[in-house]
Amino acid sequence: MPTVYGLKTCDTCRKAIKALEAAAMPVTFQDVRAEPLTEAQLSKYLELFGDTLVNTRSTTWRGLSDTERAAPPLAQLLKFPALMKRPVIDTGSSVHLGWSQEVQNKILG
Repeated sequence: MPTVYGLKTCDTCRKAIKALEAAAMPVTFQDVRAEPLTEAQLSKYLELFGDTLVNTRSTTWRGLSDTERAAPPLAQLLKFPALMKRPVIDTGSSVHLGWSQEVQNKILG
């Protein structure tokens, strides 16, 4: 069963959940603002995706000070969970970032 990590207000997360459910894949959703990812989870995803896990185009990023922007990605994501690029989809056998056509093809076939 895939787990989708994102924000409940994120349109891309909602599209991903809707498509997965339409493909008869029950989904677990975790709102990272309400229930932030652990340091271990973030470290794993940073290892997989690198700095692309930090959404530097977001409103949250634009609101950060220069000091906060200079912090390591793990520290940024621990302090500001909404800064994570979304969604992160963990299928159990693979982990994907975003909901691009490539990700959709890999998950949905």
